[in-house]
Amino acid sequence: MSNRKILVIYTGGTIGMMVDPDSKALKPFEFKNIHQQLPMLHLIEADITFQDMLPLIDSSDTNPDFWVRLAKMVGENYDKYDGFVILHGTDTMAYTASALSFLLDNLSKPVILTGAQLPLGVIRTDGRRNILNAIAIAAEYVDDKPVIQEVCIYFQNNLYRGNRTYKDNASRFNAFYSPNYPIIAEVNTTAEFHTNLLHYEAPGAPFRYYTRMDSHVALIKIYPGISVEFMRNVFNTPGLRAVVMETFGVGNAPTSPEFTQILHDAVSRGIVIVNVTQCKGGGGVEMDRYETGKNLADIGITSGRDMTTEAAVTKLMFLLGQYDNPDDVRREVAVSMRGEMTME
Repeated sequence: MSNRKILVIYTGGTIGMMVDPDSKALKPFEFKNIHQQLPMLHLIEADITFQDMLPLIDSSDTNPDFWVRLAKMVGENYDKYDGFVILHGTDTMAYTASALSFLLDNLSKPVILTGAQLPLGVIRTDGRRNILNAIAIAAEYVDDKPVIQEVCIYFQNNLYRGNRTYKDNASRFNAFYSPNYPIIAEVNTTAEFHTNLLHYEAPGAPFRYYTRMDSHVALIKIYPGISVEFMRNVFNTPGLRAVVMETFGVGNAPTSPEFTQILHDAVSRGIVIVNVTQCKGGGGVEMDRYETGKNLADIGITSGRDMTTEAAVTKLMFLLGQYDNPDDVRREVAVSMRGEMTME
């Protein structure tokens, strides 16, 4: 059997930086010289193609247009390659992984994002190991079928479902955390895949990619003493179509008449509000547990269950790009589309 063909897409970020020998400043690395930095690439049984997605950007500059371009790049090359690895800055990697999971429909090949906390040209970099293992996982096939058939993040020996993660640490190599879904593979002396945790689409369903997202989404973190005037101004933002509201605990928020009326008026105007928890360590929204949560449900606010904020924001942007009717968006956001939330 011929080697698997893997496309590695570099979008920017720390992993692609090298130290200029003259200025000592960091500069983008030219991946045409990648085998000089990573001679062990030849040990992977894969034909690897590196391609820049220009212009290269810092991950802080990602946005829906960037996600659509990236999805299109994967989609246009889908039949040419057996797997995809995306090199991306860590700061917004979880947003990009979540967005891609929605934009790439009926995925039956691996799309793995990875990056680094230290540049590739630094002696202690984690980038070399992350690139090598991400490519090796993307090339992992059993019985002529890819083991991974979803959008994932690989970082520091662990493979995560992409739309279940968030960046948890800015200084440690284990930068990502998946609070409500287990690690789906671990790489130590061998790669151990937890096949019972993997996401597979219905067999035979045709792959497609979407090219529309709508960024008219706001994110509000509720805090004690939050200004009613601030809330009113946010919900009166011109063009606003949806809001992700980070609430306390299992989905609780203030119950003052003024606060409640603002939310009620917004829902009445067709603004979709999704309730997610501020608790980053695990758990999700249960709006029927306390009176405050029931109050939100009665208004017409949708439970985001155990979705991450990153998944909720990008899912709404995706759905708003497909539907004009807010009732359609509310219906679809309440169900798990790509394994992004627990439905039990």
